Amino acid sequence: MAVIYLQHPQHGTKVATMDAEAIYDEECGWMRYNPAAPAPAPDDEPVNGLAVRRRRPRVTKEDDSDGNGG
Repeated sequence: MAVIYLQHPQHGTKVATMDAEAIYDEECGWMRYNPAAPAPAPDDEPVNGLAVRRRRPRVTKEDDSDGNGG
């Protein structure tokens, strides 16, 4: 059984167990790599980083313009 290591810029890494699976994955944007080779330099932004969500500012009683207290 073959072990083929694949990586994708958005989805990370995976292992394919058949050559046909690896060929199909390559058509979908995956690329083969050698895990024994040195890793490339990291990019400026993380691959699977979550978007930064900002919280809404808290409304205080001074800011409450409708007068019903929140």
